[in-house]
Amino acid sequence: MAKIRVSYEYSEAEDKSIRLGLFLIACGILSLFILCFCWLNPTLQSMQSRPANCTVAAVRRLDESFECVFTCGADCRGTSQYPCLQVFVNNSESGGVALLHHDEQQLLLNPKCSYVPKCERDNQKMKDEVLKLQHYWTEEGSNQSFTCFFNPQRRPDDVLWQRTHDTSVLLHCVLWPMVSLLVGTLIVLLTVCARSLAVRAEAIQKRKFS
Repeated sequence: MAKIRVSYEYSEAEDKSIRLGLFLIACGILSLFILCFCWLNPTLQSMQSRPANCTVAAVRRLDESFECVFTCGADCRGTSQYPCLQVFVNNSESGGVALLHHDEQQLLLNPKCSYVPKCERDNQKMKDEVLKLQHYWTEEGSNQSFTCFFNPQRRPDDVLWQRTHDTSVLLHCVLWPMVSLLVGTLIVLLTVCARSLAVRAEAIQKRKFS
């Protein structure tokens, strides 16, 4: 009876290991699809933007303001307004003038403005932030050449000051799902091998005592 009990417990532990391995494999495959859809595609598009040298051509603030939505709690939402700052730069790649944007997210959020401040309840706070950036590009950044990023296929009239995504995002999108997939596969293979060796050892032992 004791021998049968030990064999049953060992088989149950193997089944748990196989279920764990299959769970990790499923998680790896699912996370790979999700991360590729959410992060990998935007990252690859971002990496298509090639660097260029930019110099400030003109800085102006439009008279019109734009609305944004802020949150101040679970059931607290409101709208604020921020001024629109436009920074035009000379693009060395195209040889023309382009509108500078802080990054890709702000370009998609408001393609008309160079900078979109974080939405706050206080309109004056956002205005001061835009004015501070206007002062920087008018005084300090006006005489400097800096690296910008240019994609002639997608937006030939816009350049980016910073990239939202880089190669590190691409690495994480592939690395962690693959680690989960490999660990799960390794657990399943080791468990199957251990079960096969146990069966062979038990068969050899039976032959010796028969």
